[in-house]
Amino acid sequence: MNDIKLFLNQPRNTRILLLTSFLYAFVLPVVDIFVAAYIMRNSADVGRVMIYQLTVYTGIPLTFLVNGFLLNKISPGKLYAFGMLLSGISMLVMTSLPALNFLGISIAGLIMGMSFGFFWANRDYLVLICTNDSNRNYYYGLETFFNTFTFVIVPVTIGWFIQSSEGFGWTESTNAAYRMVIFAVIGVTILASLLINKGTYKKPQKSRFVYFKYDKLWYKMLVVAAMKGLVQGFIVTAPAMLIMKIVGEEGALGTIQSISSLLTALLMYLIGRYSKPEHRLRIYAVAVLLFVIGTFINSVFFNVASVLIFLLIMIVARPMFDLAYFPLQMRIIDYLKEKEKRSEYSYIFNHELGLYVGRFLGCGTFILINYCVSDNVALIFTLPFVTVLQAFSYFIVKNISHAIDQAEKIK
Repeated sequence: MNDIKLFLNQPRNTRILLLTSFLYAFVLPVVDIFVAAYIMRNSADVGRVMIYQLTVYTGIPLTFLVNGFLLNKISPGKLYAFGMLLSGISMLVMTSLPALNFLGISIAGLIMGMSFGFFWANRDYLVLICTNDSNRNYYYGLETFFNTFTFVIVPVTIGWFIQSSEGFGWTESTNAAYRMVIFAVIGVTILASLLINKGTYKKPQKSRFVYFKYDKLWYKMLVVAAMKGLVQGFIVTAPAMLIMKIVGEEGALGTIQSISSLLTALLMYLIGRYSKPEHRLRIYAVAVLLFVIGTFINSVFFNVASVLIFLLIMIVARPMFDLAYFPLQMRIIDYLKEKEKRSEYSYIFNHELGLYVGRFLGCGTFILINYCVSDNVALIFTLPFVTVLQAFSYFIVKNISHAIDQAEKIK
C-alpha cells in the first residue's frame, strides 16, 4: 500500500511518463533482441547485424538535431509518441524486405534510429522537467523494474512462438510469425502514444541548442558517454548474435532472456525505492564490474554455458548501470544549465553526440575485425576490451559528482 501511495503522490505528468514507459517496455525486448535474431536467421552474418546497429546509431543523433528544431513548434509529447510509432514501422520495413542486402538493412536501421532519436530526445527532456534529483532514483528504479519485468514475459513468449510457428496451420513461415509479432508491437505503440499525450508538458524556450564550447565538467561527461556508447554498441545485439550462433534457436534466446529477470526486476525496484542520491556511485561501480566479469567469462570459455552466464549477468548489469547513469546525467545537466544559462535540450543533444562517438568506434571495430579476421575473434576480443574501458569511467563519474557536491556546498 505504501508503494501505491508513493506512486500516486508523484506529480501527474510523472505518473503518465511512468505508465507510458510500462506500455512501451513490452516493445523494447522485441527491438533489442528479435530484430538482430531476424537478421541472423535470414543472413547468418553477424557483420550485417552490426551494420544494422551502426545505421541505427547514425540515425539517432541526426534525429536529435531535427528534433531540437521541431520542439519550437510541436509538443514534446507528440514527438515522443511519433518515435514510439516509428519503431514498429521500422520493424515492418525490415520484415518486408525481399532480401536482407546491405541497402535494405541500412534503410531499416536508419528508420529505427530515427524512432530512437525522437523517443530518447523527448523522453530525456520530459524526465528532466518532470522529476528532480530527490525522486529520480525512484523514477528510474520503477522504470527499470518495468523494463526488466517485461523481459520475463516477452522474450520467452515470442521466442517460442517464432520457433514453433512452422507447425501452426495459420501461419506460413517463421518470417510470417515475425510480422505477426510486429503488428502486435504497433498496437502497443499506438496505446502508449495516446497515453503520453494525456500529459501537459512545456516546450523548451526558443533558444540556441547547438554549442561547441562547454564547461570542462561537461567534457568529462562526454568522455563517460563515449565509454558507455562503446559498450552499448555491442550489448544490445551481442545476446542475439551469441545465441543464434552458438545455440541457434529463438526459443532458447527467449528463455535465456527471461531467466532471472523477475528477481532482477524486483531488485531494481528496491534499489530505486530505497537508495538515495549518494548511493549512485556504488551502484555504478557494481554495474561496470559486472559487465567486465560477464564478458571475460564469455570470452575465456566461449561455449553454451559461458553464453548463459554472460546473458544472466547482463540481465542484472544493464538495468543497474542505467539506474545509476541516468540520474547522474540529469544532475549534471541541472547544474550546468544554471551555470551556463543554456536550455536543457542543448545538453541532451550534445550528450547524444558523445554516445555516438563511442557507438561508432565500437561497432566500427567489430565490423572491421569481423570481415578482416573472423566473427569469432570479433565476439571474443571486443566485448571484454570495451567493458574494461567503460569500467575506468567510474573514476571520471566520481570526479564529476564530487565537483558538483563541492559547488553546491559553496552555494
